[in-house]
Amino acid sequence: MKRAVPSAEFRAALANFPKGIAVPGDSHEVVRAKFKPAHGHDPGPDIAVEPASYGGVGGVWVSLKTKRHRDDEPVLLFLHGGALVSCTAAEYTFYAAWFVRATGARAFVVDYRLAPEHRFPAALDDCVASHQGLVASGIAPERIALLGDSCGGGFVVTTLVKLRDLGAPLPACAVSLGGWLDAEVSGDSATNPVAEDVFVNAEWMRERWRDYLGPHGDARHPHVSPIHADLRGLPPLLLQYGQIDSVRDDGVRLAARAGRDGVAVTLEIWPGMIHGFVGLHGFCPEAAWAVKHAAEFVARHAR
Repeated sequence: MKRAVPSAEFRAALANFPKGIAVPGDSHEVVRAKFKPAHGHDPGPDIAVEPASYGGVGGVWVSLKTKRHRDDEPVLLFLHGGALVSCTAAEYTFYAAWFVRATGARAFVVDYRLAPEHRFPAALDDCVASHQGLVASGIAPERIALLGDSCGGGFVVTTLVKLRDLGAPLPACAVSLGGWLDAEVSGDSATNPVAEDVFVNAEWMRERWRDYLGPHGDARHPHVSPIHADLRGLPPLLLQYGQIDSVRDDGVRLAARAGRDGVAVTLEIWPGMIHGFVGLHGFCPEAAWAVKHAAEFVARHAR
């Protein structure tokens, strides 16, 4: 029997989705308060969480309690979402745990500095330093997979670009889940949406970018908006977006640019899905399938 797209489970989850998550005019303090109930969940009794620091940047390891991990195994470097202004690494362990279970790898969740208290390039510098710190600790870069969601998915790509610009070792591959890749939020999916994205909207995202960049920041800087970056030399990329996602076109444009620059890129657009649909893991099959696809991608490249 052919399954409905989107699934009945997704439609039910959407009907119960909180209203007014992203209201233009919300301050960063309001965003933090609204995001708080959606994060900080217990990652599960099978998951161990341990604080650590790499490259002078704190974070937490998320791993399976039943597995003894070695440095010659794949590692996930996880860059969390939170609209550039909210969430800590400790509040994102439940999200990282989905990928730990799916891959069998442990994940280091980076506790990068948040805007507006710490503006560009603070968060990006933390992500870059964490990767360099992992490598300095003895983890081979070809065993590292970068992975992130939403604004963290944007940091995934800008971290690759900055590492490449520094001449530093690059990870084996990278996965961006609904990554924010354009600080101007100028894509067709934002300016001409096919349906309402109940999670985010264009003006609210522009406000969060202003929190990150400040009043005089360059929204087209390649370390901010990688749709304007030279992508040559980057490792294989997996970009996952929902059809309804306000930043869907960010992924479309980045994939085209990556193809032009000779980067192996896989673009997935999931019919009927909103921004952050992977965060509905446990509520709808599409989220579980997306995690499985990401895990299979990591297994092909990080060894």
